[in-house]
Amino acid sequence: MSFWQHLQQASQLNGAFVWVTLLFLAVAFVLFALLPRERLRIRTALLLFVLSFLGLVVAAITARRGNQDTSFYRWTVWAALLLQGISFVGVASSFIFDILLAAIRLRPPRILRDLILAFAYIVVGITSLSIIKVDVTGIVATSAVLTAVIGLSFQDTLGNMMGGMALQMERAIAVGDWIRIDEREGLVKEIRWRHTSIETRNWDTVIIPNSVLMKSQVLVLGRRSGSPRQHRQWVHFNVDFRYSPTDVIEAVQSALRAEPIPNIARTPQPDCILLDFKESYAHYAVRYWLTDLAADDPTNSVVRTRIYFALRRVDIPFSIPAHSIFVTEEDANRQQRKSAQELTDRSEALSRLELFATLTDEERRELAAGLKYAPFVRGEAMTRQGAEAHWLYLISKGDAEVRVTVDGSKSSERVATLTDGDFFGEMGLMTGAPRSATVIALTDIECYRLDKETFRAILKSRPEIAEDISSILARRRVELEATREGLTDETKKRRMRAHQSDLLQRIQNFFTLDK
Repeated sequence: MSFWQHLQQASQLNGAFVWVTLLFLAVAFVLFALLPRERLRIRTALLLFVLSFLGLVVAAITARRGNQDTSFYRWTVWAALLLQGISFVGVASSFIFDILLAAIRLRPPRILRDLILAFAYIVVGITSLSIIKVDVTGIVATSAVLTAVIGLSFQDTLGNMMGGMALQMERAIAVGDWIRIDEREGLVKEIRWRHTSIETRNWDTVIIPNSVLMKSQVLVLGRRSGSPRQHRQWVHFNVDFRYSPTDVIEAVQSALRAEPIPNIARTPQPDCILLDFKESYAHYAVRYWLTDLAADDPTNSVVRTRIYFALRRVDIPFSIPAHSIFVTEEDANRQQRKSAQELTDRSEALSRLELFATLTDEERRELAAGLKYAPFVRGEAMTRQGAEAHWLYLISKGDAEVRVTVDGSKSSERVATLTDGDFFGEMGLMTGAPRSATVIALTDIECYRLDKETFRAILKSRPEIAEDISSILARRRVELEATREGLTDETKKRRMRAHQSDLLQRIQNFFTLDK
């Protein structure tokens, strides 16, 4: 027999050896290109196949020299066939699990794949032994005794393996779940034979033996049948008894629901509840549903910021612990000077507004005394299109954008930007008209709010102010229409008279002024 014939005979494939080899190499290289994550496995299979081929070459040379009946020949053939079978199983597993089953969207647990591969390797080993006429029955009988000894020696290891199998089969915990075990929270990244690894929010990886995991009480965060993954978070705060719980809850809930907050579910909506009464304060909590479980602390921070600014807008401070004693020595003259300076600053801010240009200094000071401090946090809606709000906002610090929604459209368009010294809401203050646009805070904003009741006293004492204001409002409206429509001077005059008459009547009706 020729060398090539001895080689084919040793491979147990005879005339099909070339075709099987070519098919194996073709499939391996295709999978190497299509499955980047399986390249290490395929590279290993190719290396084993090369070693198997070298073993067959050695066996063919030995047979060529007439040593075909020696133990060396038999065990060389067995080693070559074993490596050949392992390489075939490795490539076949990648093709079956990652190509065929993936095409029908069937992804069995990783541990099931490992078990099937282990069983296939055992079959390859026993088959290769039977080919070289080794008594497999005696080996199996001996292995039963060895198995009993190994089972007693490696109880913990076997327990971890069985625990990993149970986790994968039952799918009680899956890769991608957030779990809590013994005060540790983390994302399940991998379930292996012996252990399960979770990544915490601190970028730490915790390795938990599967036997421990099976014996412990594990909380799977954010999982609810038929619902998206989201976990309820709690943010606690305290407010003094002097303030109504209804006002506190309304202010906080309005601030949290007005504009979307990243990583917070829209359904169910965030809510605020009164939890308990303490020695000197009421204990509240905000509950919201977190959609990205990795972003718990940053989202809690945003929620706390919204709570802080919402309570400041309605002049509700956080509680001071009852055991804390504050002693402040305040000079009366200093406090008076401070109040007078603040009033002067507000009056100067009002004097820069064209809307109040015709007011006297005394009238502006009276308005300034009635201004209310109203801060907003970045991202909050200062007012919403279509809302009825009978007050005007004067921005003293910060930036905001004006957005308008066209009828029938779900999206809004940015039309203007407001900054220090700008104001908005004059039509709502003067005529009670609904808001014509939505104003969103681009930064943390400090501003003052002028209410209808504060301005009513000024108009009651001097009703002719309404004529001046109606003229200013009418002129601003005509200027805007002229820019959009290209009006002539005559048309602008006619519209000016019409708008001024209409606005004057609406102001008088809104404030119930004598005509």
